[in-house]
Amino acid sequence: MKIHKFIDHTLLKPTATEKDIQQLCNEAIEHDFFSVCVNSCHVTLAKKCLQNNDSVYVCSVIGFPLGAMSTAAKVAELKLANEDGADEFDMVINIGWLTSGKYNLVKEEIKQLKLAAGNKVLKVIIETCYLTDEEKTKASELAVEAGADFVKTSTGFGIGGATLADITIMKTAVNEKAKLKASGGIRDYETAKKYIDAGVSRLGTSNGIAIITGTPSKNTY
Repeated sequence: MKIHKFIDHTLLKPTATEKDIQQLCNEAIEHDFFSVCVNSCHVTLAKKCLQNNDSVYVCSVIGFPLGAMSTAAKVAELKLANEDGADEFDMVINIGWLTSGKYNLVKEEIKQLKLAAGNKVLKVIIETCYLTDEEKTKASELAVEAGADFVKTSTGFGIGGATLADITIMKTAVNEKAKLKASGGIRDYETAKKYIDAGVSRLGTSNGIAIITGTPSKNTY
């Protein structure tokens, strides 16, 4: 199994420097990860670092990490990241809308972001650690109804990350109409393999090198 091509090599901490982003991209090239996942302000730099490489993509997060800004702000961020060259987008839903039962607003926001993304991949982060099982199901269903390409467990900034139980819930909810991405707390090969065996198509992790080399992670992020 070429596990490296399941990995979105991720660096989203607010203190990330340009040097850190350059290193992230160099690591992604060296280990042939699927993509680098960065905050939208770093998309231009990441594209520049990867300009001579056609196998590593650039993924930009949108509305990260809270998802609590206006829909217009998220759409504007996605459009700018798109213009800067992002290949994929990982958006955070408005969790408060979901837990308040404002499902139409959640769905409409995802739909607007997918419209702005066009043919490019849109992943929807539902931040499972804050949701009941019923809400995880509903969020996943709304993402599919709005045309999203993936549903994703977590930002990695919440009170918990991915769990296999959540992947099972999400997989049932999307019913093969969207792919699955697990993120948050995936730090070694054995854990990564369990998620892949459970049906995920992508892993969001800042521990990609540790995963593919079988070495202990030194990353405290």
